[in-house]
Amino acid sequence: MHFHLFLENEAATLAFGQKLSVLLTNLTENFVIYLNGQLGAGKTTLTRAIIQNMGYQGNVKSPTYALVEEYHLHNKSIYHFDLYRLSDPEELEFFGFRDYFRPHTLCLLEWAEKGGDLVPPADLLITLNYQDNAREIILQANSIAAEQIICALITDQAK
Repeated sequence: MHFHLFLENEAATLAFGQKLSVLLTNLTENFVIYLNGQLGAGKTTLTRAIIQNMGYQGNVKSPTYALVEEYHLHNKSIYHFDLYRLSDPEELEFFGFRDYFRPHTLCLLEWAEKGGDLVPPADLLITLNYQDNAREIILQANSIAAEQIICALITDQAK
């Protein structure tokens, strides 16, 4: 199942992140999102909107140098990974990468393909593409939970 949406500016990206965060809040199982797109396409902007709208009050920054940023909420932990600077997937084993993927976690991964076979499959694949001065966002569901999220977004869009 796919969902396409045109995001005319950063405000539209933030608004979409807010809608998506509402649907992610009540998930109890581990949920994995891959964020794909060129540098500057809006992956971190979208992630920031999701995390802050799920209730995190602090600064949400890109994990480009830290590899992962952690956000702990009352009922969920969120891990934002940026594997762009990863030179070898085996580096993930050194910091216990697999331990992040457990119940009540949301894992958002930028540049997931750099992690090779060590990265679990995505429930939801989000691709952001440049379209003139705006963005096109494409969501692809790879699990039942992700299909339900996309169905809810489609229903909301039709209103």
